[in-house]
Amino acid sequence: MGAIERNGYQFIPEFSVIQQKGAIHVYNRNHFIEEIKFAFSGKFPEIDQIEELVNHYCEDHQI
Repeated sequence: MGAIERNGYQFIPEFSVIQQKGAIHVYNRNHFIEEIKFAFSGKFPEIDQIEELVNHYCEDHQI
């Protein structure tokens, strides 16, 4: 699962299968902005779940 790019922003997902927790690190031009935390079940988070989180973030921040 690689980075998602939108209008100069990068969204880099990371997750722990053992803890069933993940985070999406948000960068703008290589500067860390914030971390979006989320929970998931199974062996890894669904790609649709990550894309939905990124879409909501972009809408909320007018990206």
